Amino acid sequence: MTLEHGHTQVEVEARIRTGGGRGYLRDTVYGAIDGAVTTFAIVAGVAGAGLAPGIIIALGVANVLADGFSMAAANYSGTKAELDDMQRLKLIEGRHIDEEPTGERRELREILRLKGLSGDVLEAATDQVAASRASAIQMMLVDEYGRPPVDPHPMRAAFATFVAFLLAGLIPLLPFLFGMAEAFRLSIILTGAVFFSIGAAKSVWSLSPWWRSGGETLAIGGTAAAIAYFVGTLFNV
Repeated sequence: MTLEHGHTQVEVEARIRTGGGRGYLRDTVYGAIDGAVTTFAIVAGVAGAGLAPGIIIALGVANVLADGFSMAAANYSGTKAELDDMQRLKLIEGRHIDEEPTGERRELREILRLKGLSGDVLEAATDQVAASRASAIQMMLVDEYGRPPVDPHPMRAAFATFVAFLLAGLIPLLPFLFGMAEAFRLSIILTGAVFFSIGAAKSVWSLSPWWRSGGETLAIGGTAAAIAYFVGTLFNV
């Protein structure tokens, strides 16, 4: 089996030094699933009520743009709040280092002890980390407060969510936009394929087999769509 990356000294130094970044898998999957679910829920609800295709297109496009922007804005605000909190904690730990250096060194020592260091190695490592203010603060953020080691990027997270929402949300509308026959039936097929594809792609980053992950996502999206369609039929006049 081929390993995921090399382990020569040069490769290790380059990989650890640059870091892998925060990643936007959660933002992309969340945006894509919600985009497909909410848009098809509108399609199913309006179709269930027996309304004209033009209404489906109008409401669907409005949902893709407005709800997609709303989700992106909410993700931006949430990620920005997380970033602001990390900056706040950095200031707190910096002040603690200035006012209580002995206590902060004790905290660093305990963190390193829990990582398996002991004896003279533990003391030397504690001194080494404590000598770098930035390294000490970063270790406190990760091990004392449980924060991620990489700062989040609110705008990138929002952009990933919006693009994923937009792309996945437009697919249920395609048969109506192109005036296809049996547009609702085609919309069901296309949306189901999107749900399954998102789940199957997500399995690359999980331990679940692609078919199970795809099936779970299809079941979630299908349930939401079925509820919307049922509610729409209640208003079919």
